[in-house]
Amino acid sequence: MTNLLTRPHPHREARRDLMTAHRPLLLCAAGMTVLAVFSGIGMVIDERAVLGEPVWLKPFKFAVSFALYAATLAWMLGKVQRWRRTLWWLATVVVVGFLLPEIAVITFQAARGVRSHFNFSTPLDGTLFAIMGGAAYLGWLMTFAVGVFLLFQRRLDRAMAWAIPLGIALSLGGMSIGYLMTAPTPDQAEALRNGLESTTIGAHSVGGFDGGATMPLTGWATESGDLRVAHFVGLHALQALPLVAVGLRLLARRFPVLHDMTTRTALVIVAALGYAGVVVLLLWQAQRGQALTHPDGLTLTAAGALLAAVTVSATIIVSVQRARRLSRSR
Repeated sequence: MTNLLTRPHPHREARRDLMTAHRPLLLCAAGMTVLAVFSGIGMVIDERAVLGEPVWLKPFKFAVSFALYAATLAWMLGKVQRWRRTLWWLATVVVVGFLLPEIAVITFQAARGVRSHFNFSTPLDGTLFAIMGGAAYLGWLMTFAVGVFLLFQRRLDRAMAWAIPLGIALSLGGMSIGYLMTAPTPDQAEALRNGLESTTIGAHSVGGFDGGATMPLTGWATESGDLRVAHFVGLHALQALPLVAVGLRLLARRFPVLHDMTTRTALVIVAALGYAGVVVLLLWQAQRGQALTHPDGLTLTAAGALLAAVTVSATIIVSVQRARRLSRSR
């Protein structure tokens, strides 16, 4: 990735990136922002609920998530130097084949007052859910392809050059967790084996049922495991890891030990490994039917071990670099 966050005039660079960024993605991000506002208003004035949640909560959450995804991907494409036309078309397919169909179905079903996911109540509902599934598969493939092309860009800022592909890789892992939700639950599978028709196939809850007690705003289950937690955290590695690289560069202005690019790159890699560990931990917790808000001793022990490993690794990296600086100054 060429000259990522290394130019002497960051405001001028930001304007250049905005001018060269992928316009369909930027327009999509703007549209999702408008939809998020509209859905937020809907949650206030529309009293309807689906599975105990405001009917407009899901469009709101997906609009915010898709806005962040589209804006981040547009920013990344504004940095590229090679294969611009190929990446432009890949990103356009992401908008037309993934983001727009997915949010259109979610919004349409919310307007009807029915759930969008796992809904096979009518042929229409089943068809719409199949469209969402196909769009999600296409989105995964296109994001993977974009990540591959970004991986082979010319690079000067190695920390950001590692943060971007690692963020995309973890985001793809987060997307993949969504496919676990489409499998029938044990009760649904039993009903299907007995030849019974089911209006719902798949669930995000483990060890409970969709529509139970939930956290405010997120809607995550508080009485059972919820696969959406790991899904959400994994997805947003796309933003988190580049922000780590940016943060380390800003901190380097105050802490000389971070001036070294190798040190910042190593810390980005440690952050990525730690982030991956968090996603795996959250997935493991959910699959054991355990709510995020009620971790048991085993979960807390694993979380403590992960935190300790990341802290020790980062401390070693910084200490080694500090020792090198001291030896050079003698």
